[in-house]
Amino acid sequence: MILLRHELRQGRMPLLVWTAVISLMLGACVLIYPEMKGQISEINSMFSNMGSFSAAFGMDQVNFGEFTGYFGIECGNILGLGGAFFASLMGISALAKEEKGQTAEFLLTHPLSRRQVVLEKLAALFLQILILNIAAVGGSILCALIAGESPEGEIFALLFLAYFLLQLEIGAICFGISAFISKSGLGMGLGVAALFYFLNLIANLTEEARSLKYITPFGYTEGADIVKSTGIEIKYLAVGMVLLVAGVVCAFHRYGKKDMA
Repeated sequence: MILLRHELRQGRMPLLVWTAVISLMLGACVLIYPEMKGQISEINSMFSNMGSFSAAFGMDQVNFGEFTGYFGIECGNILGLGGAFFASLMGISALAKEEKGQTAEFLLTHPLSRRQVVLEKLAALFLQILILNIAAVGGSILCALIAGESPEGEIFALLFLAYFLLQLEIGAICFGISAFISKSGLGMGLGVAALFYFLNLIANLTEEARSLKYITPFGYTEGADIVKSTGIEIKYLAVGMVLLVAGVVCAFHRYGKKDMA
């Protein structure tokens, strides 16, 4: 567990910054909702008549007059995209940074197998994602209480669970990619998260591209769908979990054979 603690110490500043930014943005999003209530009919009408834009973000499927509908779309995008970027950045650098910083050989001189190195780095990544989400949940609940709103517990829990799983999936995929690179892959990590996000927007815009939801984790985190059905699309989630496992397996397989010279 020495390496796990080291990874957590090393990543504490990015974790603190991303957690603070996402939590503050979520809090602000929740706290402005009471101010919007008086104009909710106009807002609903505007969003439902924005054509492709409304369809892309699911704004035409929910009632913004209900806090849960508002939270699922507006706040969900903050946690979904922000959390995806955080997970991708932490995942893509997890294994590559040792070679980039020329510390890989030193690390492997310690009584740690390569398998254990991968395992502890993966555990650190998932733990950081968990900490971010716990802070986001706590901050959102606190701000909802301050705003005098009572979100539906089941839907609220499903939304946060979906985004947590999304971040684990993207983190694991980028973690797997990290085992194949030896230089900074920050741009690649952000690109993976952004690509998944835009694939989901495309899938929402046209029925012909609906199958894209099977390969993007944003397919099962669609706030409008979760609010309407009070559930997560299992068919999309199942594919996502397969991709998560594939990323982890690739990391173990590649790092175990990688030439660190």
